[in-house]
Amino acid sequence: MRDVFVPPHPMLRSSLLLLFAFAVSAGAPAFAQDGRDLSEEARKQYAQGLREATAMVKERQFANANAKLDVLLTQRPREPQARFLKGVVQTEQGQDAAAIATFSALSEDYPELPEPYNNLAVLYAQKGEYEGARIALESAVKAAPDWPVAHENLGDIYVRLGAAEYATAARLDRANKAAAGKLALARELIAPTKPAAPASTATPSKP
Repeated sequence: MRDVFVPPHPMLRSSLLLLFAFAVSAGAPAFAQDGRDLSEEARKQYAQGLREATAMVKERQFANANAKLDVLLTQRPREPQARFLKGVVQTEQGQDAAAIATFSALSEDYPELPEPYNNLAVLYAQKGEYEGARIALESAVKAAPDWPVAHENLGDIYVRLGAAEYATAARLDRANKAAAGKLALARELIAPTKPAAPASTATPSKP
């Protein structure tokens, strides 16, 4: 996950700076997702642009990062890492609807990548759309079964969905002490806690 970033949701962990398994490096193979192979020199220049955009996001220079990413996406509209970073920038700039559109389109084009699903779930959770968050996180877990962040976030969503059902049960049957007890426990789990220590930037392997 990110180096120093307080999650925008009290429970879910955002993939703010999670880079895909095909992390940008001068030695990485040329991307061909949009059907246009790059020459060796053009590939290196594009990779350098991605590194610069990533550094800008890490330094929270979102306006500069956005301008750099727009240039990169003009060159290669389907390139997934630039699109992912674009969604991160949109999220950080409060453009939630645009970020949801970006991560949704990215997950449709590259369903094997878990990070877009995860960030999409965080955005849904912020809006209180926990069912949408559940669907996104179940897709993330399917894409990367060994990625703990997605499993933890999915557990958090299950707790919130469970709390809503316990609340309904307790309201419909006020004598149901079991439901009331479960609701209290779920609310205790949901309650905001102190920010966790900075997490590693390590990413799951691409399936």
